[in-house]
Amino acid sequence: MSTVDVLEPLLDSWDRNNAITVNLLRAVTPDAMDFKPVDGSPSIAQLFMHMHYVRLIFVEEDAPEFAGETPKGEWSVERDRDRLVQMLNDSAKAVRCAVKNRIESNRAMLRHYDHPLLMLQHLIWHEGYHHGQIKLTLKMAGRAFEDEKIGPLTWAIWMRKTQ
Repeated sequence: MSTVDVLEPLLDSWDRNNAITVNLLRAVTPDAMDFKPVDGSPSIAQLFMHMHYVRLIFVEEDAPEFAGETPKGEWSVERDRDRLVQMLNDSAKAVRCAVKNRIESNRAMLRHYDHPLLMLQHLIWHEGYHHGQIKLTLKMAGRAFEDEKIGPLTWAIWMRKTQ
């Protein structure tokens, strides 16, 4: 299998990661967005904005032609959930385009990563980490998701066969 054959499945893994992040956001009730696991920790709302911010900062630093507008604050809060979904979708697209372009044009990232693919891997790991924080915060608040409800929105997306 050549790298061209592998590129689309790798980019699909990024698309699935974003779908899971957006599904998690939609599953968190609006009244739980300000929950924090402990005092001094970021809220659930801040964690979603942080994920969006980190995506765009790395694109700005490594492939600025795909960056777009970077949010003003890493830990700010966006109260409009539809807007936050759109922001996450937009930043996911920027990451996807940056990585795809750099791989197809055989160009290195400007600041980080030995290979553009490592940006995807880093961001998937980063967002999985925060996904766990969000779910743990909800569990600590007595608002844990039932596996039967959250599973199809998260794990099932990773394992779904499209072909």
